[in-house]
Amino acid sequence: MADGKRVLIVGGVAGGASAAARIRRLSEDARIVLFERGEHISFANCGLPYHIGNVILERDRLLVQTPQQMRKRYRIDVRTRSQVLRIDRQTRSVLVQDLANGKEYSEPYDALILSPGAEPIRPNIPGADLERVFTLRSMADMDAIKNVLDEERPTRAVIVGGGYIGLEMTEALVQRGLQVSLVELEPQVMGTVDPEMAFALHQELGAHGVELLVNTSVTGIRESSRNAVEVQLSSGQTRPADFVLMAIGVRPEARLAREAQLAIGHRGGIVVNQHMQTSDPDIYAVGDAVEVMDFIGGQPALIPLAGPANRQGRVAADNICGRPSEYHSTQGTAICKVFNLAAATTGLNEKVLKRMGRRYEKIYVHPAHHAGYYPGATQMSLKLLFDPQDGKILGAQAVGPAGVDKRIDVIAVAIRAGMTVRDLQDLELSYAPPFGSAKDPVNYAGFVASNVLCGDMPLCHTDDMLNPDDHRLLLDVRSPIEVKAGTIPGAVNIPVDDLRERLQELPRDKELLVFCQVGLRAYLACRILHQKGFACRNLTGGYKTYAAVQATRPQPGPPA
Repeated sequence: MADGKRVLIVGGVAGGASAAARIRRLSEDARIVLFERGEHISFANCGLPYHIGNVILERDRLLVQTPQQMRKRYRIDVRTRSQVLRIDRQTRSVLVQDLANGKEYSEPYDALILSPGAEPIRPNIPGADLERVFTLRSMADMDAIKNVLDEERPTRAVIVGGGYIGLEMTEALVQRGLQVSLVELEPQVMGTVDPEMAFALHQELGAHGVELLVNTSVTGIRESSRNAVEVQLSSGQTRPADFVLMAIGVRPEARLAREAQLAIGHRGGIVVNQHMQTSDPDIYAVGDAVEVMDFIGGQPALIPLAGPANRQGRVAADNICGRPSEYHSTQGTAICKVFNLAAATTGLNEKVLKRMGRRYEKIYVHPAHHAGYYPGATQMSLKLLFDPQDGKILGAQAVGPAGVDKRIDVIAVAIRAGMTVRDLQDLELSYAPPFGSAKDPVNYAGFVASNVLCGDMPLCHTDDMLNPDDHRLLLDVRSPIEVKAGTIPGAVNIPVDDLRERLQELPRDKELLVFCQVGLRAYLACRILHQKGFACRNLTGGYKTYAAVQATRPQPGPPA
């Protein structure tokens, strides 16, 4: 138990506030002091863009717990506007500055929890510190941005960075009537998904009038008038803006830990064990400032998400109170709303698997989010990554207008439970026409991946369809009307319904690379062809995935 222990917590929000509340629930006698340099100890930072965009109208709805509520309900000594300057491990105390009056004082501890979070990155470029350039991390940041939008009514904005905050703020500003240019250094937005899955997001941004500038960086910002700036781009172009948001990422705020000579990882986060202890067993660290172990890859990672931070705070509190508890890694399950689409991910993406040199296979399916005959069914795209030998699920991504969260959450649980793609076939998921299908998209993905494992459906991918050699033939089994709308160059067209009667038109000395729109008809065609003695493979995800992959690849420029 933590009875009588003096526990100091540096920082609130998800990790620190949850640790404080948990300690009090376990020990009425623990003396808990929570320091927060701002005014708010527990707020929904994921909701900040939605208040800016006037989706969440009441500001106070973002306040999860106020200092007054924490004091009254949990009898916690909450000290806002108080900044911890230094940790003295020898005397087991911290030096605190009261920001209201500038006075400094020392506070002893038996256990210390660090929950400083992460700070937005401001690039080292001219003009990054101008008055019209904002970041978004705190309620104060949100208030400053909203004040400009409400009072000055800007019309043009540049957002730098296409991650979660950049995308959510792009939507918020467009909804408020601004013309938005979104600048992203990488070839795609939302780097946690693979390029072909992000393609739909690019289309959605364009459909809402967003100017998306990928493979582009900001090289400088300069004032052009009293309330406007000019943003200089690596392409040599410029964009005028009344408002600039830097959303290029965050870095762990690990200064206190570093200066106290606690272990810092290669990625800049505080090193902790499974009990959330730092290299000093009396000091714990939680939240965005710590390095976690990736659940699948086993490598250190920085994954700044609210859910893991809450659980880490609880684990630290349990151990301080004498209840052995462990944090079991992070798998990076996350979702982002981009206008009328949602994009979600869990586990590892293909880019990471390639960097790790880990073996994997992938399949794509494009099912409806509920029964197709029930009004309102919309198509989603689901990518499943798995080990081609044992079927272990390595990751999944999904994009679509509806039903994406449910499917990724189910697969996230399957990954945590150590299931394989074969197990996905057997999941019994809720079904009624307004909510799903008798064969849920998760089951569907499991069927397809299991068919690959057992050899019923040899796969091919987009790269296989490009410049096939003389020993291969591309076969499009869609209808002639579909083919007219677009096909893969060099493909022969025989609709699947005519295939049995036209087998004599196909060469038996070549491997057939078969495709349809999403993969189902090509699978049926391959089953026919295999049983008739032909060698063939199915393009997973069909022409829909092929087109997305091709659209995300750099196109050759004009000859020099």
